[in-house]
Amino acid sequence: MADIAWEDAFCGEGASCYRIGTDTNGNSYIAIAGREDTYLTDTTDALRQLIRDIKAGKADHLLAD
Repeated sequence: MADIAWEDAFCGEGASCYRIGTDTNGNSYIAIAGREDTYLTDTTDALRQLIRDIKAGKADHLLAD
C-alpha cells in the first residue's frame, strides 16, 4: 500500500465528508472520511479535473437515486 499523506476532511452539505491525499510518486487519492482504506486513485491532474467537473455540476446525475 502506498504511503498516503491525507489532508483534513472536506465536508460539504449533508453528511458527505471526503479526504484527498497524495503520495511521493505523484498520485492523488480521494476517499470517504473514515474509510481511507477504500479509495479512488489516479494522477493528480485526473482527480483535479474530476473535482472541477463535480463542482461545475457535470456529475449531478451520478448522485440521483
